[in-house]
Amino acid sequence: MPYASDVDALASLIKQNPTWAAINPKHAARMRAQNQFKTGLDIAKYTAKIMREDMAAYDADTAQYTQSLGCWHGFIGQQKLISIKKHFGTTKRRYLYLSGWMVAALRSQFGPLPDQSMHEKTSVSSLIGELYTFLRQADAWELNHLFRDLEAAENAGDAAKAKEIEAAIDGHETHIVPIIADIDAGFGNAEATYLLAKQMIEAGACCIQIENQVSDEKQCGHQDGKVTVPHADFLAKINAVRLAFLELGVDDGVIVARTDSLGAGLTKQIAVTNEPGDLGDQYNSFIDGDVIESADDIANGDVVIKQNGKLVRPKRLASGLFQFKAGSGEDRVVMDCIASLQNGADLLWIETEKPHVGQIAGMVNRIREVVPGAKLVYNNSPSFNWTLNFRQQVFDAWAAEGKDVSAYDRDKLMSADYDSTELATLADEWTANFQRDASREAGIFHHLITLPTYHTAALSTDNLAKGYFGDEGMLAYVAGVQRKEIRQGIATVKHQDMAGSNIGDDHKEFFAGEAALKAGGKDNTMGQFENI
Repeated sequence: MPYASDVDALASLIKQNPTWAAINPKHAARMRAQNQFKTGLDIAKYTAKIMREDMAAYDADTAQYTQSLGCWHGFIGQQKLISIKKHFGTTKRRYLYLSGWMVAALRSQFGPLPDQSMHEKTSVSSLIGELYTFLRQADAWELNHLFRDLEAAENAGDAAKAKEIEAAIDGHETHIVPIIADIDAGFGNAEATYLLAKQMIEAGACCIQIENQVSDEKQCGHQDGKVTVPHADFLAKINAVRLAFLELGVDDGVIVARTDSLGAGLTKQIAVTNEPGDLGDQYNSFIDGDVIESADDIANGDVVIKQNGKLVRPKRLASGLFQFKAGSGEDRVVMDCIASLQNGADLLWIETEKPHVGQIAGMVNRIREVVPGAKLVYNNSPSFNWTLNFRQQVFDAWAAEGKDVSAYDRDKLMSADYDSTELATLADEWTANFQRDASREAGIFHHLITLPTYHTAALSTDNLAKGYFGDEGMLAYVAGVQRKEIRQGIATVKHQDMAGSNIGDDHKEFFAGEAALKAGGKDNTMGQFENI
């Protein structure tokens, strides 16, 4: 509802309640405007609609891909969205990503943990709620400045200015955007997955990403030792997530089915199969084993399966895990993705070992032969050495073209000695264009970086510590942080305001009138940052 209309409606309501005479309808309307979303479910329903619209826009034009950065704290996510609005004027097609890796490493009560689903289940939904709390506060903070400007214009009798500001209030774009939330491998059986998915949706998640690893054997997608589950187990968890969305009324919730099969060489169990060619049989066909010629070849404790009409003894490790055939990863990825899309998933995630458009496109094109609209969420992972990868890709392309590459050592292309070379310059161009190229050629709808703010926090802290505790002393902070905040217009330079001090002052006035004791008086040092 437009602000002016809400003021009129509230004035009428207050008039009907004589004991509310102290309530200013403008104050009540202002507080309503600054709190657009009342619950996490309101957010999930709102953002699911956005995401579905963005998916349709991408289908019509692959240049309309979406992006996100992983954020491990509400403040980090808030500042990201404030920066996006400042630099681009809109948050359109920009999301947040919630990384299970960062929850494990940074948000567990056990302390830093590896990415193996050992952290508390509730820490995932808690972080979703925290992110949206900070994004809602960003709305309140930004609108508070507009309302203060409106009040100043009205007090000055400037009707034209007041009308302009009121239009800005009515047209305000929220900082609330979709979160793609990592539920890892579901933290247990399908019931556990359903219960956690409900918590995540109630906290605001419109999109849940789930992977096909064994829940209690889960590894980071860029580490060894990954173990996948048969399709029936994974599809049950997809169903659990979908039913959680439907139960809570988020009918257009989005499910991202992630496969780690490209790098996973093991399975914990042999799939149940009822007839040749079904999903279980297809899964088992990739298990490595030795053909059994006679019953004498079967030893005590051996497991035997039928593959292509032959009896086979699967290769089983001392851990009890079964081994897949070498080189079968890509075929298993394609099978996983098709099965997921045909059984309730909306988007795919293929965890690769390098950022190579051709490799990704090769798999996606095979998937699209069966499911034409297949789209990816892709991890632009910090686990890749991007500089080395793209320099080697250029090197290989030049070598294939017959170009002389004798001036370069392929294994040492990361060296700063190559930074000014033609090869390095072209590699940087390929890196800059990777998201555009991959979205056009490889079906990537959403590009994310899982752990960027983990790395930026470490890098910026290292730079400050080096200077502050060294010879620079206070200049390290002044020149390296505060001066840059001021000159780049970073809102946190007024940290009291960013934390809500001005909102609190205004509320005090709403509640107590002239008796309010405000923090923003003449002795507030934030005044030093006004008008700069």
